[in-house]
Amino acid sequence: MVKSKKILAVGGAHIDRRGQVSGAYVPAASNPGTMREDVGGGVFNALRSTVRRGASASLLSMRGGDAAGDTVSRAIAEAGIADLSAVFLDRTTPSYTALIDREGELIVGFADMALYDLAFPKQMRRSKVREAIAAADAILCDANLPSAALERLVSLAAGKPVFAIAISPAKVIRLIPVLGALAQLFMNRREAMALAGVHADAAERDLIDGLRCSGLTSGIVTAGSAPVLGFDEAGAFSILPPPPRRVADVTGAGDALAGATMAALLRGIPLRQALRDGVAAATLAIESADAVPDFTAASFAEALALVPEAQEVA
Repeated sequence: MVKSKKILAVGGAHIDRRGQVSGAYVPAASNPGTMREDVGGGVFNALRSTVRRGASASLLSMRGGDAAGDTVSRAIAEAGIADLSAVFLDRTTPSYTALIDREGELIVGFADMALYDLAFPKQMRRSKVREAIAAADAILCDANLPSAALERLVSLAAGKPVFAIAISPAKVIRLIPVLGALAQLFMNRREAMALAGVHADAAERDLIDGLRCSGLTSGIVTAGSAPVLGFDEAGAFSILPPPPRRVADVTGAGDALAGATMAALLRGIPLRQALRDGVAAATLAIESADAVPDFTAASFAEALALVPEAQEVA
C-alpha cells in the first residue's frame, strides 16, 4: 500500500456566507434571494478535496473565540483534518460574504479578515509551526497570509513542495516575493492578469509569458467555463471543462480544483493528467448544493471520464 502524503495547509478557514439572487440582479436595489452560511476559506476548501483524494492533512489557521470560531473548529474536525489553528479569545473569526446571481456567478465578495493580517506573521515564528512543517511532505498556503508570513513559511519549508492559492486580484501580489519557490500557483484569470500585468483581452500565450516573467515556473489559470490553462517547464496546455449537469454554486470550485490537482501531483501524476482530476473535482463542486460536494470514488470516476485530455497551447 502506498503511504498517503502528509500536507500542512496554512491559510484561510473561516465563515463563508453566500447570498444568491432569485431573479435578475438589479444594482443599487433590494434583490430577493436566499442566504446560507458554511465554513470555507481557500486552503480549507482545497484540503477537503485533497483528503477525499487520499492524502492526510493538517491545518493552521486563525480564528476568534466566538460562536463562529466554534463552527469552524467543528467543520475542520468533521473533514478529518488535524487542527493546529490558533484561537484569539478577544477577536472576531474572519468571514467572507459573497453575493452571486441566479446563474451562480459572483457579483461581489466582501472579506472581513483583519485577524489574518495581524496574527499570521507572529505565528510563523512559533516552534509549533516549525515542527508541523518538518512533519509534512508538502505545504499548501494561500494569499490570506501577508507577504512577510509567506516568505517565512517558504523559508521554513526548506525545499519541500509549496503550493499556493491566489485568493483574489488584490491579494495575489502578496505572493510575488515567493513566486520562484512555488511548486504550483492556482489562480483565476483576473488574478493571473494582476500578476502578469496584462490587459483583459490578452491571448493565452501572452498571459502565460507574463506569468513566467513574474518568476512563476508552474501555474494553473481557471476562467469559469472557458478552458483551464496550465503551464510548467515542459510547456503550456489547456483543458476544456465539461458542462456541468447543473450549476448550484461556483463558489469554491477553484479551491476544489486546487486540492484534487495537488493530491494527484503528490502521487507522482504529471501535471497534464493531474489537472484532469482537478477539473473533475471542480465540476462536482459546481453541481453540488452542499458545502462539501460528493467525492465518492464512483461519482469522481464518472466526472473524470467526462474531462477531455489536455491540448497543447501554441
